[in-house]
Amino acid sequence: MSRFFSIRFFPGWMLLFLLLVFLFPFWGSQKISLTEALDNPEGLDRLILVHIRLPRVIFAWAVGAGLALVGAVYQVVLRNALASPYTLGVSSGGALGAVLAIKLGLAVSFGFLSTVALFSILGSLLAIGLIFYLTRFWKQASVYNIILLGVAFSFFFSALNMLLHYLADFTETFKMIRWVMGALDVAGWAYPLTALGLTLAGALYFLWHYRHFNVLLTGEELAKSKGVDVDRLQKHSLIFGAVLAGFYVALAGPIGFVGLVIPHMIRMMFGANHKYLFWGALMLGGLFLTLSDTIARMLISPAEIPVGIVTAFLGGPFFVYLLIRQSH
Repeated sequence: MSRFFSIRFFPGWMLLFLLLVFLFPFWGSQKISLTEALDNPEGLDRLILVHIRLPRVIFAWAVGAGLALVGAVYQVVLRNALASPYTLGVSSGGALGAVLAIKLGLAVSFGFLSTVALFSILGSLLAIGLIFYLTRFWKQASVYNIILLGVAFSFFFSALNMLLHYLADFTETFKMIRWVMGALDVAGWAYPLTALGLTLAGALYFLWHYRHFNVLLTGEELAKSKGVDVDRLQKHSLIFGAVLAGFYVALAGPIGFVGLVIPHMIRMMFGANHKYLFWGALMLGGLFLTLSDTIARMLISPAEIPVGIVTAFLGGPFFVYLLIRQSH
């Protein structure tokens, strides 16, 4: 089986992952015909495909690819197999911002961003800013200090989040819970193009430095002896990854397991070379979340369930497998 996952077949697998994504716009409660959509610009099939299905699929792909990429980066930088994009409290900070906006009843839009999305971004950036501000008080702030601060802020933000839930009425509570479960139900191209732009920026940055990440696998001291500025690489990767994750949380809600599970799957398939790991995380992460979202909107069609529930069902068993594997 392993010979099918050799580097020789890597381009073919990446092409397959990408091509599979283009099938999902045609799956749904409303059957659409590609021929009809192309031939009739004013028809219903064209409207559904261009303004509903394609934006949603591209949005899901971009968010899934970005979360998986950041997860792969965090696992090498933090040297922790269970690290994810939300290790630094980004998810809980973003959730607190969104819940606060819902509780305050703010309904102002800033460009294409809703108040909830804007407050979520601010909450995520607040978490990042507080962590890296406090690390200035250590003479040598290690990644372990940063992780511990992230965990501490996660608990603190979660406590404030629960307090706001307790003070909210029934309608507000429903909106809060619905947002926290994650959703990709967008119409139009603003959110998809924003997420795609962020993911492409992250891909360019991290792929440009993939050799440094490979050297970092051998240990910090050896990496420094080979000319890698380890402290700079770690700090920049953590900050950029947290900013990306913060925007994904703001746009789609805190969708779990993608950034944890996908890097491990690619590592098991193609090894730990970050040139292939980052590309694989992008392609498989996008495919995984697009598949999860398609299941979410078709399972109880015409209604749909939050995509975060599906990713938890699919990613949870694999997470248990990772824990068992790590214990051995």
